Amino acid sequence: MTSHFDTFPFPRATLREYPAPACGTGGPTFHVFVGGWRVGGNYRTRAGALRAAERGSKKTRPRRNWSTAQALGLRDVQCDATAVHTAPDGSRAFVLLDGIGDTETVRTWTRTAARRLARAASRRGDAEAGLRHVYEGYATHPDRQDRHRRRYMPGAAAVVAVTAPGRPMTVAWCGDSRAYLLTRGIVRRLTDDHNLHRVYPPSATYPQGGSRDAITSYLGSVADDDARRASHRHPAIESVTVPLDGQPRRLLLASDGAYQPHHDAGHDLYAELDDDPRAATLQAFVDLAVATSTAASPEDPYADNATALLADL
Repeated sequence: MTSHFDTFPFPRATLREYPAPACGTGGPTFHVFVGGWRVGGNYRTRAGALRAAERGSKKTRPRRNWSTAQALGLRDVQCDATAVHTAPDGSRAFVLLDGIGDTETVRTWTRTAARRLARAASRRGDAEAGLRHVYEGYATHPDRQDRHRRRYMPGAAAVVAVTAPGRPMTVAWCGDSRAYLLTRGIVRRLTDDHNLHRVYPPSATYPQGGSRDAITSYLGSVADDDARRASHRHPAIESVTVPLDGQPRRLLLASDGAYQPHHDAGHDLYAELDDDPRAATLQAFVDLAVATSTAASPEDPYADNATALLADL
């Protein structure tokens, strides 16, 4: 039996002390676990176990390969959120949520939902499986079954990407938050927006097309794939698999407040983001998005929350 369970100051490392047997000689022994796996045991002293824990933690500690940045814009509350979670097998989920609304309630809900989605996706090792699990969890909540009550409940456009050792990257989304892959001067958009602009593209009789701001799927909705196809001709959740060949590349997740101003102004996303240090480059990217949006209509300035996550793959 384990007599007690201690947490070390070393990430992911824990120590278990096993008492001496009722019969026989010798004192207690110590066993070291890192990320849930035993990396050493039968240490006679706590000091020896501590040294083993430090070594094991350094060997298994995940490398931080991402940065996040936010700008409030001209909104009152920052309702976007990001989260990253790494599973014991090395699967890592990157999440960005763009909350619908501008209240403290939406902000709190979005931050919690982002963390929940990151954990679900990394533990399943697949972006779509994680997003569907969380999507269905919110969709089946009793309060959301009342069609009047759910109109006032929080929701968010969501995008999640999962990388895992030896496997291709998976990306899943609902809403208009986007994922891009930046490789050797080329920017590849991985997602297709869920909004009325996709449902009603520009035409000769309707040059503007549907509204980009009216999203047609989101985390917190109760509509399933069939219902969304019937109403808007796309499923509630979509996904894509992206092979990674080991070449240096960057993954960008961005809210519409971060990418739309750059897109409307004709900015080159690769040129804006191909620089170091990564964190400073990304912060400049979202700050420029807010400045560009504000300058676009000086007589009636507007700038949405701008949030982005940039990861080196």
